[in-house]
Amino acid sequence: MCGIVGVIGSKPAAPLLLEALRRLEYRGYDSAGIATLVNGHIERRRAPGKLVNLAAVLDRAPLAGTTGIGHTRWATHGAPTEGNAHPHGTSRVAIVHNGIIENHAELRAMLEREGQQFTTETDTETVAQLVDLLLQRGAPPVEAASAALRQLEGAYALAMVFAGHPELMIGARHGAPLAVGFGEDAMYLGSDALALAPLTQRIAYLEDGDWTVVGRDHATFFDLQGQEVQRETRRTAVSGAAVGRGNYRHFMEKELHEHPAVLGDTLRQMINPGSRAVVLPELPFDLGVVPALTVSACGSAFYAAQVGRYWFEQVARLPTDGDVASEFRYRAPPMPKGGLGILVSQSGETADTLAALRYMRAQRQHVLSIVNVPESSMARESDAVLQTVAGPEIGVASTKAFTAQLAVLACLALAAGRARGTLTADQEAAMTQALLEVPGRAAEILEHDAQIRGIAARVAAARDVLYLGRGSCFPIAMEGALKLKEISYIHAEGYAAGEMKHGPIALIDPTVPVIAIVPSGPLFEKTASNLQEAAARGGQVIVFSDAQGAAKLQGIAAETVVLPRVDPFVAPILYAIPVQLLAYHVAVLKGTDVDQPRNLAKSVTVE
Repeated sequence: MCGIVGVIGSKPAAPLLLEALRRLEYRGYDSAGIATLVNGHIERRRAPGKLVNLAAVLDRAPLAGTTGIGHTRWATHGAPTEGNAHPHGTSRVAIVHNGIIENHAELRAMLEREGQQFTTETDTETVAQLVDLLLQRGAPPVEAASAALRQLEGAYALAMVFAGHPELMIGARHGAPLAVGFGEDAMYLGSDALALAPLTQRIAYLEDGDWTVVGRDHATFFDLQGQEVQRETRRTAVSGAAVGRGNYRHFMEKELHEHPAVLGDTLRQMINPGSRAVVLPELPFDLGVVPALTVSACGSAFYAAQVGRYWFEQVARLPTDGDVASEFRYRAPPMPKGGLGILVSQSGETADTLAALRYMRAQRQHVLSIVNVPESSMARESDAVLQTVAGPEIGVASTKAFTAQLAVLACLALAAGRARGTLTADQEAAMTQALLEVPGRAAEILEHDAQIRGIAARVAAARDVLYLGRGSCFPIAMEGALKLKEISYIHAEGYAAGEMKHGPIALIDPTVPVIAIVPSGPLFEKTASNLQEAAARGGQVIVFSDAQGAAKLQGIAAETVVLPRVDPFVAPILYAIPVQLLAYHVAVLKGTDVDQPRNLAKSVTVE
């Protein structure tokens, strides 16, 4: 969601803040702003829209000062206007905020009774006005901030600077990530390590409920009760050079073409190619005796988890439940003693998925997280972590992180099957070999880019699109529909192919593309019959299949993309790539903002 940066140093702060905010653009935003201390006074520059607008404001009216905070805002309370853009504040304090202050209305009413004058519609200004009131009453800045934090309810990451205190910055975290960076003659705050990577690789992460007092060369950490605590400083592996687009038009296009490398890197850490066996890091629980699994995630990560559910049940014969994280804890499912909860997340900071993790903890489950950020909150709160080696994913719509998640889940399912005795050595070797071939097959699929770009014109003209798949390819149908909705703004739905006759068939006419994920295998014939029914009603059937499947569907499909024939076990990983490519090319034709689609954020860190 929103991005936060802060700096106390000896160099001009505004250029550093602007560059750090550019590295946070992938999180999604609709306004931005910077505040610095100029001769001890707070000066702000803000703008609606993209960072280019803020940069233009700074060109016209530069900001001096070596201490400052910056923010990219995703509107929650109040429209994305200059007035509602962060930083918010008064002549005494400036604040940036990620999250939602749930009791802002009660606080605002109290503050207005005390004479505080509000100028915006935002919940964030409530925090600034509360701190300001305490400062007026004589509290020093650290005391005022501490007292204000104790009155806040909700999820937040905050950074504050104070007039007359150029060597003081305060940060706080409750339910949203925040990190402190230790530089040379400078200190930083940031929403994540990626924002700080060009500035420093020495990072300390605030834990939930922490707040920190940052000076020119130090940071002191406190818990919510005000007790000083120690937080480990670690060196992050995030590279300051890892976010360029190269020769690609969009980050999403670049990341789509990174599928083969990412899949290779992720599988390489989990498979011994010599023995053709999965080799996981040592886990603090026994997959052979775990009675049941529960998988939970949000968005594309949930679809990856749903593919994993098929694999765990079919390969390891391990009962597996699953729900979207935003519903999971409200459903309050009973969980078996000694069960294993698996969370899937690119960022490791998704608020709903973190809440699901904590529910699993309360139910005394083992917890394993599959994340792309090993320093994330989810990773730190789990019993075990399996990392997707996807590198930074800047495009809001998840692509390479999704297939990396599938690769990890496939390896975990094989390891569980071996531990439970449901796979013979020959079966494991064959399935592992199929996984080892995935990066090469992914590269072959990308060679169909031009053909898929041609098909995109047919889809771009549609108002509604239907995606169909069966078995482990059903979640891939949902992933394809989600991608199309996210970045092209075309209404699309993903259905289990067998459900078409239970309602969606009413939508089908000559204007509706029906996109089928239908590799050869035991479920092919069933799906083919569904496609015949769609074609009979005039639906534009677009098929992703292998040569054998394409031949059988020759009289049905209006368009066919012939993909490599692969083991059905790995088909979901590979068939995710062309549906993502199709969504990308449709969005380009529609002229949308591919990397930062409207209303969306990369990391949803509030509920």
